[in-house]
Amino acid sequence: MSTAEEPQPVVEPKPDHSRRRWLLPAAFFVIGALITGGIVALLMNIAQRKAESTQPFFQVVQLTETSFDPAEWGKNFPAQYESWAKTAEMPASEQATPPAGDPRAFMAKSKLAADPRLVTMWQGYAFAVEYNEPRGHAYMLLDQQLVKRVQPPFKQPGSCLNCHASVPEVLNAIDPKDPAGAWATMNKMPYADATKLAKHPVTCIDCHDPATMKLRITRPAFVEGIKAYKATQGIANFDPNKDATNNEMRAFVCAQCHVEYYFKGDAKTLVFPWKNGLTANNALDYYDSIGFSDFTQSLTGAKVLKAQHPDYETWAQGIHAKNGVTCADCHMPYTRQGAVKVSDHQVRSPMADEAQINKSCLTCHHQTEAEMKGRVETIQSTWKESSSKSFDALDQLIRDIAAAKAAGNVNPDWIAAAQQWQRKAQFFQDYTVSENSRGFHAPQYALSIVADVTDAARRGQLALRGITEPVTKDPAKDYTPMKATPAPTTAAPATPAPAATPTPIVNPVYSPAAPAPTATP
Repeated sequence: MSTAEEPQPVVEPKPDHSRRRWLLPAAFFVIGALITGGIVALLMNIAQRKAESTQPFFQVVQLTETSFDPAEWGKNFPAQYESWAKTAEMPASEQATPPAGDPRAFMAKSKLAADPRLVTMWQGYAFAVEYNEPRGHAYMLLDQQLVKRVQPPFKQPGSCLNCHASVPEVLNAIDPKDPAGAWATMNKMPYADATKLAKHPVTCIDCHDPATMKLRITRPAFVEGIKAYKATQGIANFDPNKDATNNEMRAFVCAQCHVEYYFKGDAKTLVFPWKNGLTANNALDYYDSIGFSDFTQSLTGAKVLKAQHPDYETWAQGIHAKNGVTCADCHMPYTRQGAVKVSDHQVRSPMADEAQINKSCLTCHHQTEAEMKGRVETIQSTWKESSSKSFDALDQLIRDIAAAKAAGNVNPDWIAAAQQWQRKAQFFQDYTVSENSRGFHAPQYALSIVADVTDAARRGQLALRGITEPVTKDPAKDYTPMKATPAPTTAAPATPAPAATPTPIVNPVYSPAAPAPTATP
């Protein structure tokens, strides 16, 4: 009898521990290699970015003191040139249609059309014919060449090019070996002749040394002006190209043009009136001390001044200047391209858009773009309302003086006193409306100027009624009404001006086609 075979136990294969032993190190090796590769790539990228930051440009062309064309600079500095070229851009809402025959595709809107009081203020001067909002730097020369103020019958000097053309280019064309002599020659040349030498507006070479790229001053008028101002602070023989800090230069290069100035004597030398300081009162005191006037106001006969564009002087009175915030910080904020910081050469308002607000204002202020824009608009609207009221006061003074002269029965001394008050009121009003920030550069200071306008205008009206006593700031002891100064016995007739407001003069209506005033500017 057979017996069943007992089942054999199943023998499972032993695990191959040798395979596991080599797979694990291999995995660690691969992971380590990837990490190492990533670190190496990161370090190489960092090194590359550091190299970029230490060499912010690559020299493609050799720039010299005769590299006047900004496109040449753009070969070495493409980012900066690209942004500078954008100064030719202008929002459609700010554009106006040029007159027939004008070569421009568009122009800026007229300030005279927006406010006819400007026409009244400037009667007898070329600015009463055409005065527009500014366009970007790319157009500054072309717009000046086409404005009616430089066309016949007006005769303007070559000095006008100081703020609208690439001055190194013009001076080189006159005499490359004697820049100082060339500048004097340019100033006294007829504008029609001098402008033929200008091929470019303000460009790279006006603010940068082509060898070192450092900021520099190329306008002799600023060199002399800032020397005179620094002397009032006890700093003798200040030379901005040698003594100024880099931060000062970030405002000084702009102050070569965005300032108040006048043309001195027959040589038409451009001079900044900074001998007494930078305020509007300092400028008026300076002009009074030398007996200077820009023109005779044709409605009143007053010897008056024409303010230019005192942006730098106004900024200097504000809180941003006191804290070292310069023109470039707000109007040319830094932007980043790769590892390189590039200043935006489009040179525009910090309020242009939210991105611009972010790059300029929000680097210091911790608000939103909308909040910052609201703050600026409040400052500007407050100034606008106050300035409009002061302008009304000046406008009425001009009407009153003109009416008093026409009446023929007002003491000439009273009229002369009123004309002096008009001189101050008109200069200050012109000063604040010609400054481009609409009150923002120094809000409290701007409001103080318009307050002075109103005060001077009202004092002028009082003078027409014989009230010419000096105003005292001493505390009052007893109230005594001011009395009219008796008319001199030689004056005839001695009848004082009537208490009622004289018949008003209608503001001249601005018309682009209106003939130019016959008065020489």
